Amino acid sequence: NHDELTLEMVTDEERDYMYRAYANEPAMRLNLGIRRRLAPLVGNDRRMMELLNGLLFSLPGTPVLYYGDEIGMGDNVYLGDRNGVRTPMHWSADKNAGFSRANPQRLILPVIIDPEYHFESLNVEAQQSNPNSLLWWTKRLIALRKRFHAFGRGTIEFLAPKNSRVLAFIRRLEGEILLVVANLSRSVQFVELDLSKLEGMRPVEMFGRTKFPVIGTLPYLLTLGGHAFYWFSLEKDKTTAADVRARAYDAPTIECESFESLLYGDDRSLIERALPSFLPSRRWFDTGERAITSMKIVESVALDAKVGVVFVLVEYVEGDPDTYVLPLGFAAPPVSRESRPPPGYALLAHVSVVGQGGDPSREELLDALEDPDLSRVMLTAIVERRGVRGSAGELAAAPLSPMEGLVDVEPRIVSSEHWNAALQYGDRFFLKVFRRLEEGRSPELEMGRFLNQQAPGLVPEIAGAIEYRQGRAEPITLAVLERFIPNEGTAWDYSKRELGRYYERVLARTPEQARPELPGVSLVELAGQRPPPELAELMGSYCDMAALLGRRTAEMHLALISRPEDAAFAPEPYSVFDRRSRYQSMRNLAGKVLRRLGTSTLPERAIPLARTLLAHETELFRRFEPVLHSSVSYMRIRCHGDFHLGQVLYTGKDFVLIDFDGGRDRRLTERRRKRSAMRDIAGMLRSFHYAAFTGLRGGVVRDADRHIAEPWGHLWQAYASAAWLGEYLSVAGAAPFLPRDRAHLGLLLDVFILEKALYELGGELARGSENAAIPLWALVHMLGVPDAP
Repeated sequence: NHDELTLEMVTDEERDYMYRAYANEPAMRLNLGIRRRLAPLVGNDRRMMELLNGLLFSLPGTPVLYYGDEIGMGDNVYLGDRNGVRTPMHWSADKNAGFSRANPQRLILPVIIDPEYHFESLNVEAQQSNPNSLLWWTKRLIALRKRFHAFGRGTIEFLAPKNSRVLAFIRRLEGEILLVVANLSRSVQFVELDLSKLEGMRPVEMFGRTKFPVIGTLPYLLTLGGHAFYWFSLEKDKTTAADVRARAYDAPTIECESFESLLYGDDRSLIERALPSFLPSRRWFDTGERAITSMKIVESVALDAKVGVVFVLVEYVEGDPDTYVLPLGFAAPPVSRESRPPPGYALLAHVSVVGQGGDPSREELLDALEDPDLSRVMLTAIVERRGVRGSAGELAAAPLSPMEGLVDVEPRIVSSEHWNAALQYGDRFFLKVFRRLEEGRSPELEMGRFLNQQAPGLVPEIAGAIEYRQGRAEPITLAVLERFIPNEGTAWDYSKRELGRYYERVLARTPEQARPELPGVSLVELAGQRPPPELAELMGSYCDMAALLGRRTAEMHLALISRPEDAAFAPEPYSVFDRRSRYQSMRNLAGKVLRRLGTSTLPERAIPLARTLLAHETELFRRFEPVLHSSVSYMRIRCHGDFHLGQVLYTGKDFVLIDFDGGRDRRLTERRRKRSAMRDIAGMLRSFHYAAFTGLRGGVVRDADRHIAEPWGHLWQAYASAAWLGEYLSVAGAAPFLPRDRAHLGLLLDVFILEKALYELGGELARGSENAAIPLWALVHMLGVPDAP
């Protein structure tokens, strides 16, 4: 009790023990209590201070820290009464500890000059600059406690382990279950806890978000260092689907004075409290395996009276922080349950706007990109050229091409998953909003505008953009508005449809009809060759369309080098350093994927392929050497970077190339880097292979017929790839981004295809996908392994 500094509610025996242990000098005692700060009370033991504060903050009620305890400040028990703990606060090493500019002799109480606690070394200013200080540790402790309401208001259930040196209890409030374990001994201890009632839950250590083993029926074993304590959040394993997570989000009810106060004023902290629960429930929020330490709104910009854009800074235990864009808007709540939108509806919070007198109005705070009415504001801002100042920069929205008439089209949410949101406005516009911000202009905007000028019609016309600008720094792209391209889906969708028909025709053949042999030449040698007549009949017009796509790809690469005076797009030669860097990157990727392959659980049919690949690791690394030793002269250029059939729209008679952002799993600087055009070539060739063999699982081919269809899948892939590559090479001609010698071209292309297959395998292993056998088969057969599975 900090008011009386007393322990009058304990027994005489307990008080006598306390005096002997912590106040052996009479000057330290006062009435029925003691007059001491925490640090000298425990002999300036940092671990014991952390333990006691950890217990203080985890027990029921409101914890109170006496000033100075957050930095381990000392006391002066010789001042009499309670003045020993009323000395000036240590703010800095300046005069009077930064507490006062007065003559030191005029201070009511002196500052602490005890050598162990001297204000010149122990002060807020010094600890503020050291992230490992007690001050920063205490800040983190407070922030963590605020995130879990069960600490303050939850029930408490003490466990009874056999080891009496370990204190353990469970706090519960609604859906929160917290486990606190503290070692009250100075020596290492172990404890077995009966947590069988919580079987299936996973303890997650709160400070580092470290996942511990799942609780079972047996006693749960923990070991603790001297004076150590754990705070665990007991959570269900994240095995449910993303939409189940979204439905499980329980939107809080918050009160505020106004919409402006909630997004831009003092009430903004109310949103920040909801973010740790709201953001992880979103499909587009993906932190990988990194543990989050904090979420904070760092910028808020108003688009209109009902919609604003907030930037959320997400920090992790390890790695660089991310900044996410979250457009938020106010909307009236549905009048009945029947009128409520479907489960994908992104409700962040129920809001009660108090205002000035009268009854509070009820509103709902929504993700504006998932509400049709609110999302229209994004397009309106571009049309009206809105420029809005925030606290640190300016949000600038503007059209980049003429936009006829008023914007009265109905928005439709196309996608709200992964790294961006996609909105379609009737048949006129398509808006892509980037959920994760990075410093610099997006390749989607940069390359789209360039190709609009150099090769009109090859990509969608860029109609507008929303950027965030800070001083002289390069603008940050928030959203790109494109003219809508009427289409029949992507080239991937088109290929899968064609493959369905192809496999139907194949399986309709009689057993007596012979199957053409796979060509025994390299892909470069096969390029441009027509399939045998019987195969051409089964493939229909697909080879012609693949050739058209090859032409469009070559036109894209030629357009990207058409202005050598533009430094951002000028071709650059490969240096010795560039080749070595590329070679090392490939080896690093291979090593990482092979290590993961050796520890992954695979589908049964992929296991023999995995064993074969792991047994030929040396040969795999040797295949990358042409990149290092080749003396072939070709240029690096700006290219798509993530090119495959899914990045192409099929209009019914032609193809339009899209999504130049280059794969959001890589940083912006890497996506804007100039690379070999063979990266795009390899991506498309691998995409034909994926289409052929994922098509076997589309329901057209029965398991019993799979052995019949698979060889035909290889034939389809070979001749579709040959048609695409043949037309690409014909149009590209002697372009500087290709080796002139076909043998050298084939050698380097094999290396890039090998790299792409490794990249695909890593992704499949990370997802635990059944498709891991597809890149595994490609890798094994590219290595030329005799008798490969």
